Amino acid sequence: QVTLVESGGGLVQAGGSLRLSCAGSGRTFSPVHMGWFRRAPGKEREFVVSLTWSSGSTNDGDSVKGRFTISRDNARNTVYLQMNSLKPEDTAVYYCAAGYGDYRNPNDYYYWGQGTQVTVSA
Repeated sequence: QVTLVESGGGLVQAGGSLRLSCAGSGRTFSPVHMGWFRRAPGKEREFVVSLTWSSGSTNDGDSVKGRFTISRDNARNTVYLQMNSLKPEDTAVYYCAAGYGDYRNPNDYYYWGQGTQVTVSA
């Protein structure tokens, strides 16, 4: 069993920054991908960024390219989402997830955190 715990959400003004953390635990914690997704009110879940655990390579969603960065701390089984130049449309609940297939497909992620709210005011 893998457990993911997010932290770091909150309220920020447009143009500001936030960093989210996602700590993974469990004896079998060895995902292929770690990803961040988000869901805004009334919208479908959206892929944000992902990181391939073995290589460290990353992939960005179109709406966050150049603004959001995913990174990791292997020793702590933790991934981070650094969000810069935040916009009101980035307001959503952000979820981290661990998966083994298509990094963009939420159905290929088998473990999810509880989510953390990010609110960006205009």
